[in-house]
Amino acid sequence: MNENLFASFATPTMMGLPIVILIIMFPSILFPSPNRLINNRLISIQQWLVQLTSKQMMAIHNSKGQTWTLMLMSLILFIGSTNLLGLLPHSFTPTTQLSMNLGMAIPLWAGTVFMGFRHKTKAALAHFLPQGTPIFLIPMLVIIETISLFIQPVALAVRLTANITAGHLLMHLIGGATLALMSISPSTALITFIILILLTILEFAVAMIQAYVFTLLVSLYLHDNT
Repeated sequence: MNENLFASFATPTMMGLPIVILIIMFPSILFPSPNRLINNRLISIQQWLVQLTSKQMMAIHNSKGQTWTLMLMSLILFIGSTNLLGLLPHSFTPTTQLSMNLGMAIPLWAGTVFMGFRHKTKAALAHFLPQGTPIFLIPMLVIIETISLFIQPVALAVRLTANITAGHLLMHLIGGATLALMSISPSTALITFIILILLTILEFAVAMIQAYVFTLLVSLYLHDNT
């Protein structure tokens, strides 16, 4: 049972070779670059959503921060599409892998921190020691602020991994319970099936919300350092 429960989180292979890179590249097919004067409805809706999200997310940034617009929009589209594709039956969700999420979070976080030390050196260093701190608390506060700074990318990755993994596990458990109850108690199985449908709708929302939250937090880190 435990093997079946976590089988969907194992990296898929084909002829003994991992195909996770192909799975990661697949969402880019869903967002074709427009090459016509008048686009179809799907591309028009995609462009409208991207413009709306970028306008809302980048409104707080100055000119230096707005240079990250393309990267942040690509990030939210990638995470959102990957999460949604992972809800399909017999599919693999790369964002359930902590290693991949750390691979996204650490470089982005490091880029914002390096920009802060480059453009706002005094403010970045002052963050480690708030003004008016008693002398005997200075070493402790410097250590605490340093730990809190380095924990940011870990929190980003763990938050995304935990939310996506928990939803997939819950859907798997309720789906298994529905199949088991069909031969025992059809009425109870119907109730669990309705719960499963509602949970699936919730997971669609969670998939988009987690993509937005991940990108928004990176945007806030960028705002603090530019």
